[in-house]
Amino acid sequence: MITFYGTGPAFGLPHASPFAIKTEILLKMAGVDYRSARADIRNAPRGKLPWIEDEGRIVTDSRMIRRHLEVAHGADFSGGYDAERLGIGLAVERLCEDHLYWINVDNRWLRPENFAKGPAQFFQRLPAALRPLIRARVLSRLRSALYGQGTGRLEPEEKRHLVELAVNALADIMGDNSYMLGPRLSGTDATVYGFLASLESDFFDTPYGEMVRARPGLRTYLTHMKTEFFPDPKPQV
Repeated sequence: MITFYGTGPAFGLPHASPFAIKTEILLKMAGVDYRSARADIRNAPRGKLPWIEDEGRIVTDSRMIRRHLEVAHGADFSGGYDAERLGIGLAVERLCEDHLYWINVDNRWLRPENFAKGPAQFFQRLPAALRPLIRARVLSRLRSALYGQGTGRLEPEEKRHLVELAVNALADIMGDNSYMLGPRLSGTDATVYGFLASLESDFFDTPYGEMVRARPGLRTYLTHMKTEFFPDPKPQV
């Protein structure tokens, strides 16, 4: 049986990390037996979440986990789409993982009111004397990463503009379809749901959720994906 190391339910979401949401959907789509375990970032291979252990083999990075499920377990995440549509799907996934990811980090970690009610809770497991030091160190690294990536250099209105462009693009690509690429589920949906659900969550103070909810197709999409993959609410961590 595969052991899946994710973050667990938080912020009204199946996982705090959109990559963990993506990975659990892929595991369910693959039809493999797995059990969930709470990950400790201090023990994370490559210092990232999530990861899986499959018969002693550690696989990190949600993209490599997807590849492992395809190669080792014969999973097919293509949804039966042709190469052109799958190419669009790959571009959509990278829009989420390499763009919306940074917006999400900026919104949760560097807005003081959101940090206090959300990510700050992750540090409660640490000894009280160490919390301020480690918290400050993590925030400093994130500020540097966001500045280097570019999101950290933008004004709030500029960030809102970029999110609106991305959300509208996702809505327009999906159109009237049930899933992102058409009438059938594909691996792209695991990624898109993870990031859209994280962006839409009303747990945090953000203008982004309303942008998602303003597109009826995306709103319906989030509802039926949640019903399909995470129908049973679990206690928050």
